[in-house]
Amino acid sequence: MGKSFRESLNEQLRDPEFKKEWDALDPEFQVIRAMIDARQQKHITQKELADITGIAQADISRMENGNANPSLQTLKRLAAGLGMAVKVEFVPIPDGSGS
Repeated sequence: MGKSFRESLNEQLRDPEFKKEWDALDPEFQVIRAMIDARQQKHITQKELADITGIAQADISRMENGNANPSLQTLKRLAAGLGMAVKVEFVPIPDGSGS
């Protein structure tokens, strides 16, 4: 049997160039995971969320699959539809370089 996704990913993350690109995508992954987790915690489908927010189900699907770049306004609409609020924060970079 072939390698699992996690095994392949861990292997690729040993490559400094790949790891740099992967880490750069972390904020996007966090937003996607937060959207999916919040929707699942409410036990609602994408279609139900679309009905609540007025955002097309196809657009919600694209966001959850990482194929869309939603505006802050759209994220606020999604959060409101889930009975939540969006929190954005700036945090220091671990190496302290600031760039």
